[in-house]
Amino acid sequence: MPRVRPLTVALTITFATIIIFVSRAGAQRSAIDTYAITNARIVTVSGATLERGTVVIRNGLIAAVGANVNAPSDARIIDGTGLTIYPGLIDSYTNLALPEAPPSPSPGGGGGGGGFFAAPPRPSPGGPNSTQPVGLQPEVLVEDVIRPGGNEIEASRNIGITTALTSPRTGIWMGQSALINLTGDTPQEMIVRSPVAMHVGFTPLRGTYPGSLLGVFATLRQMMLDAQRYRDSIASYERSPRGMRRPEMDRSLAALVPVVDGRMPVVMLANSEREIARALDLATEFKLKLIIAGGREADRLAPRLVKQNVPVLLSLNLPRRTTAALPEADPEPMRVLRERVEAQQTAGRLAKAGVRFAFESGSLTNISDLMRNANITIENGLSATDALRAFTIWPATIFGVENQLGSIETGKIANLTVTRGDLFDRNSRVAHVFIDGRPVDLRPASGGPGGRNQLSGTWNLNVNLGQGEKAITLNLQQEGERLSGSISGSLGAGEISNASMAGG
Repeated sequence: MPRVRPLTVALTITFATIIIFVSRAGAQRSAIDTYAITNARIVTVSGATLERGTVVIRNGLIAAVGANVNAPSDARIIDGTGLTIYPGLIDSYTNLALPEAPPSPSPGGGGGGGGFFAAPPRPSPGGPNSTQPVGLQPEVLVEDVIRPGGNEIEASRNIGITTALTSPRTGIWMGQSALINLTGDTPQEMIVRSPVAMHVGFTPLRGTYPGSLLGVFATLRQMMLDAQRYRDSIASYERSPRGMRRPEMDRSLAALVPVVDGRMPVVMLANSEREIARALDLATEFKLKLIIAGGREADRLAPRLVKQNVPVLLSLNLPRRTTAALPEADPEPMRVLRERVEAQQTAGRLAKAGVRFAFESGSLTNISDLMRNANITIENGLSATDALRAFTIWPATIFGVENQLGSIETGKIANLTVTRGDLFDRNSRVAHVFIDGRPVDLRPASGGPGGRNQLSGTWNLNVNLGQGEKAITLNLQQEGERLSGSISGSLGAGEISNASMAGG
């Protein structure tokens, strides 16, 4: 069997200098609240694209937008020649701004979306003032634990994300999410809306009931039935309390009353066709306002999703091969290859079927892969227009904030993503990001211990070894300063076993 020779390549990667518009701190920061981006291409999403126009920002809002808008005399002007302005991008399912979860001794089963940077903690019984164990506490509010700042937030802003739905990390009745802007000195400054939805996972609890998928659905049903009875008993007591025993207060059941009443959406993590079908059945049984998250095989149930008016938070954590295809390796099973191809086509099929959906980062270990994977969906049947909508107006509509976010219109929150080049062009870059009307400092997030792995992911490079340019692909995994992974191309393939990065 032929042996692959190691490929040693000296790579010099020159990163273009990025001009960043940096907001000033202190008194000057509070004094400057009016900006005008002039001579820019403006993709409004809600209307026609303006090939050359101006956006004026004042007091955190979009004050004016148009081809014939003049910059106010008190505005700080940014020349947008060669730039394109988009509504700020929305990541529709993350764990951003949550404290780091403790490492899990063994991976849990099940599927679903979730954030892209942490493993779920192990649930444990008990909870403060709750009748239910951890993992079955729908009264948990994300707004109580979010924290500003962090490498994950910076990494998301660097690719143009301005807003994110952040949800509890794990559990069955996981708790209630919040929609946050990715800037602010306090949690209160970050929150756009809270709560947004109740979140449900289908992963059984470990070491306690329910420990099986059957038990999970039995528990979901029982707690919703209990919530209905609890609601009715409270209503009866409030109508005529005299002569009736006062109902015992139950925070967990009280939190489920808006869910069983259809007033609060419930987001269920479901990827496989079977999981999604079960979620749809449960929603029909209890008349829930359902949203599917993950949705890898959602296109297989598109007619049901349309009929029940159920949107999908579609994960862009697309399955892919993580190692180089070595000659001596066994071929991948046909099932795996088919699932990989079909996952790339799901977004296009949902759009064609009329299913409402929004993009989310899923469990991506490297957030910079988000736009790369969005491009893959475009190459596999999704229009670029719909891809942009899935990052902007569609999630805003699903979360009930379409009058605040999702398009460039007068009076909306001034969340803007400004790029040099088309957003979905592989060579484009994010030049400016505005959140709540203020420019964000786009600093590379730390890749050291405790930070994001900035080189983890797939890199397509052209190298010149004196025989003309050759295309190569690097699959890198970064741990601190150590790099490992694989390299492949027309010159051969091999494993990267001893590499490092230093000095940025």
